[in-house]
Amino acid sequence: MDVPKYDGNIHPNEWINDIQKYFKLKKINGTDCLEIAISSVDPTISLPDEIDSFEKLCNTLKEDISFKVFKNTNEKMLQSLKYIPENKGGNTSKFISKFRKLCYNAEINDIEEQKKYLYKSLPINHFDSILIEFYKKMENVDSINKLIKEFEDFVDYESKLIINESIVALKHVNTGNYLSSMENLCYETGVKSQLVFVQGSPEPGPNSLWKIKFINKELATCGNTHITLQHVKSKKFLGLNYGKLHYDTFGDYVYNYYEYLYHKSPSTDYTEVSCNDITNSDYWVKNWEFNYDIVESHQGFLKSNDIINLSIKKMHNNNGKYISNGQYEFLRSHDIQFTIGKNAFQEVVCHSEKLGENDKWCIELIKQYIWTLD
Repeated sequence: MDVPKYDGNIHPNEWINDIQKYFKLKKINGTDCLEIAISSVDPTISLPDEIDSFEKLCNTLKEDISFKVFKNTNEKMLQSLKYIPENKGGNTSKFISKFRKLCYNAEINDIEEQKKYLYKSLPINHFDSILIEFYKKMENVDSINKLIKEFEDFVDYESKLIINESIVALKHVNTGNYLSSMENLCYETGVKSQLVFVQGSPEPGPNSLWKIKFINKELATCGNTHITLQHVKSKKFLGLNYGKLHYDTFGDYVYNYYEYLYHKSPSTDYTEVSCNDITNSDYWVKNWEFNYDIVESHQGFLKSNDIINLSIKKMHNNNGKYISNGQYEFLRSHDIQFTIGKNAFQEVVCHSEKLGENDKWCIELIKQYIWTLD
């Protein structure tokens, strides 16, 4: 191990500590230590002859122009420092270590200045409402340790948010099975569209993945966000089909018309839930709303592992009669099964009864939508 050299690219305090550790390791004592330290300073840095202690040596190095350049360089690096979330390849621990090191090198010890630089390190395409919330939490922070703790909590919270176009799974709480659909497998009743069921497995599989989309929003809040759920594998949307096409003739003229009639689920009189690729049809309802199962225990935006109820608005009853204000029905699964060929499936339906245990769904974040950093 060679004697640590000083060339103006390390903080004088740190260099003094390093060289004293070197002396202790090499068991060098006495006045020789100071002389060796002085001789280890780069010759481009002028030192006065009257230095008789490490403290004076350190203070002299801080007065040299090289230290001012060093501090300014680190402050500029701090100004340009950007936090990259871990789901985009970043490393929070390394980021915090670099942030603290830059503050130390630039001698930025004021907590309010540290807050400013940490806040500015967040990507500009983060959501304003989340940043404002984080900024408010920092207001009463009075130490660097508390500041880092608030930042870590913020990063953890942000990583669990369900962002528009994220991939999610919906676990039926009562059975532990996942909301699923299967490409090219259709009901044998109703409109015969792609079936929906719940599938038992310890982890969600390819048939249980959904892309969640929010209508004109990037984050979802309870009660005022419409969402769609697009089956990842088949690209079809979860919803209700209430149009039944009829053909009739009038003389030689053949015409068709729709009957506004919701279809019954395969094994019960509840409303059939299916997947469809009709995205703009007047006869297909695909906009869902969510509410927390226990509203009082939730605040803020929809995030992974929240327990929710999903509802959809029907504008006609099951007899085809128009409902002026509409009627909400809730997504439910139960133990009742239906069969297609030799295979049995656990039924998923919509209903207008009182909410119960079979109406609870746990939303799990599988892959958060990746934003492009500016």
